[in-house]
Amino acid sequence: MGLIIFLIIGGVIGWLASLLMKTDAQMGWIANIIVGIAGSALGGWLAPRLGIPEQGFMVYVVAVGGAVVLIFLLKILGIFK
Repeated sequence: MGLIIFLIIGGVIGWLASLLMKTDAQMGWIANIIVGIAGSALGGWLAPRLGIPEQGFMVYVVAVGGAVVLIFLLKILGIFK
């Protein structure tokens, strides 16, 4: 059950980030899950280095922010337009 919730939350985070970066039409649900999970890890790594607390609701804000940064980097590489 934990894995299913992990994938659902990753998908929602990836979807929110894709909406913010206007890449939603290019990404399917698998890409949303991958970007959400990888972006959450990136955000979790970046947040303490930037002095951003990861408590309560900020955990989700950091996760979406990390996914946005990941999509931005993928846009630079030309994977998303």
